[in-house]
Amino acid sequence: MTDANDQVPDPTTLDPQIAALLKRDDQGLVAAVVQQHDSGDVLMVGWMDDEALRRTLTEGRVTFWSRSRQEYWRKGDTSGHAQWVKAVRLDCDGDALLVSVDQVGAACHTGDRTCFDARVLPATVGEPVSAD
Repeated sequence: MTDANDQVPDPTTLDPQIAALLKRDDQGLVAAVVQQHDSGDVLMVGWMDDEALRRTLTEGRVTFWSRSRQEYWRKGDTSGHAQWVKAVRLDCDGDALLVSVDQVGAACHTGDRTCFDARVLPATVGEPVSAD
């Protein structure tokens, strides 16, 4: 039996303490960088609102908000290439998430393992300057 003063968490909303830490864009979204938990490979970037984050934290599979389709999508439901949550971290500003996953199959819609395989931009390689 619960006391009248006990607050039972609502399983259909994001924990208010977590929600208070988020710094959302104008559409109410936070960037979610998805990384393979054991190799450290960056697999993809998606977007989450409070509901997508709640689902990700409570269901063990990654859910995103599709800006183009204006709907939720759980990675792997149609492709079979699921992302199983291992950890979720919030950056120091509260405006980006790092989602560590066990990726089954390709992470990219093109069939590549990551969304960052195909195009490497020319860049000058920098070297740290010694403080000596």
